[in-house]
Amino acid sequence: MADRHFEHPRLAAVYDVVNGDRSDLQLYEDIVIELGAHRVLDVGCGTGTFAVRLADRGMDVTGVDPAHASVEVARGKPGAERVRWLVGDATCLPPMRVDVATMTANVAQAIVDPSAWVSTLRGIHASLGPGGHLLFETRDPSRRVWQNWNRAASHRTTEMPGIGTVESWVDLTHVAGPLVTFRSTFVFSSDGAVMTSDSTLRFRTREEVEVDLAAQGFVVEDVRSALEGPESELVFVSRRSG
Repeated sequence: MADRHFEHPRLAAVYDVVNGDRSDLQLYEDIVIELGAHRVLDVGCGTGTFAVRLADRGMDVTGVDPAHASVEVARGKPGAERVRWLVGDATCLPPMRVDVATMTANVAQAIVDPSAWVSTLRGIHASLGPGGHLLFETRDPSRRVWQNWNRAASHRTTEMPGIGTVESWVDLTHVAGPLVTFRSTFVFSSDGAVMTSDSTLRFRTREEVEVDLAAQGFVVEDVRSALEGPESELVFVSRRSG
């Protein structure tokens, strides 16, 4: 199931503006182009920013996400008619053969259940054509970046036309081994509504990810750094073997 942050229509509608800069997507776009991909599957596409971006480049893109509200936002974007939108996840995809599958931002870490993670990798493997690639990121748990997830460090105020001011921040709520839970809070000035969404991420080590990928028929070709600074993510570039 999708977090409330993505599933509730009111929160999905403000997601893009509240999250602002998506410079993290540039690396993914560069790799997709580098691989010469034409057909792309964006798993956990959310509000469709990356899927539409690739479609604007003339690629044949399918975006899939379990959050119906987020997909509805995606469908309303300029250029969205060039993308095939699906509500669901990688475990229930229709037959397809794509060149590249992507999971940007927190998508891979949001799949916290080990069996669901394995099923996701299998579903993506089945969707890729021979030699197709999977791109996704994860944070290095040794950096313990969650220690900086608090209101003081994350608070922001966003002015949105037709909606008003939206205050937002995140607070760390629980850490249990590789599972890290945090709460996102949104305050709407228009009516004083306060809405929260709880999320849990699984922090996998590089070694764990490589073992999981190999077990599901992938060969890791490269591991790149997504961003500079304490939140720097590792982006795995893996190829379907066989």
